[in-house]
Amino acid sequence: MGGFILVPVLIVGLFILLASFFTVKQQTAAVVERFGKFHSIRNSGLQLKIPLIDRIAGRINLKIQQLDVIVETKTKDDVFVRLKISVQFQVLKLKVYDAFYKLENPHDQITSYVFDVVRAEVPKMKLDDVFERKDDIAIAVKAELNEAMSEYGYDIIKTLVTDIDPDIQVKAAMNRINAAEREKVAAEYEAEAERIKIVAKARAEAESKRLQGQGIADQRREIARGLEESVDVLNNVGINSQEASALIVVTQHYDTLQSIGEETNTNLILLPNSPQAGSDMLNNMIASFVASNQIGEQMKKQNEEKGIIPKKRPKRQAPPRPEEGEDLNY
Repeated sequence: MGGFILVPVLIVGLFILLASFFTVKQQTAAVVERFGKFHSIRNSGLQLKIPLIDRIAGRINLKIQQLDVIVETKTKDDVFVRLKISVQFQVLKLKVYDAFYKLENPHDQITSYVFDVVRAEVPKMKLDDVFERKDDIAIAVKAELNEAMSEYGYDIIKTLVTDIDPDIQVKAAMNRINAAEREKVAAEYEAEAERIKIVAKARAEAESKRLQGQGIADQRREIARGLEESVDVLNNVGINSQEASALIVVTQHYDTLQSIGEETNTNLILLPNSPQAGSDMLNNMIASFVASNQIGEQMKKQNEEKGIIPKKRPKRQAPPRPEEGEDLNY
């Protein structure tokens, strides 16, 4: 009979012994109450409590935590915008009692302060300033939270404005403005590029015309030099200048006809190009030279009579050469 009573007692004793020990994880604090009253704070490791007298009222996370708060408010230029505020906070190890007993729901408390600060700061700014000065909003939120939450055992590590989301119509308008601005810049660059191409083309054409003109001038200079040499050669064989010039022109005429005949796809037409064209051209040129000489001589006489140009003195005749053996001393 006694053995049957001893077994339940041992079981209960073993249960009470096991209930006396508990563990606390790393970066965690356990709050122990005795008869409903705060007794102690236990840190990480194996801990001991009195069964049925002490109980674990709760556990506090000592790690850095993050709370994301979405706040919708209005800017100074009457644009509704949603801001995402990320608050990184941590329970101070020395103030676990305050964090556990003074706040029922710390997340709601932090959210309320974030709403209050953001809705006080953003209405002072225009929409563009909200994007440019988001760090100022984050600093203001952190300063307010640190002042309010430090007495509750919470330390605000960092606050970040992670997202700024204006109304969809406002974003569409901003995108249109940005697109129009970029199109304007692109049009300016395209116009500048076109202007540069036009200027470069004009300079290239001008340089080409200059070189072309220089080439034509050099060609004509060489042609003139060749004609001069040809005339000199013909004069040496008893052909006067007029006949030599006419002969050269006729020769060039037939050379041109020959070069045209050698080309199969030429569009050049030489006028006149009849068989008698060479003789006609030669006769016309000779007649022109004769007429021009006559006109020149007549104009020269008229100018001498009017005294425009001095008359030429007759050339002095050289004394007769003495015959061989003749004595010139008188």
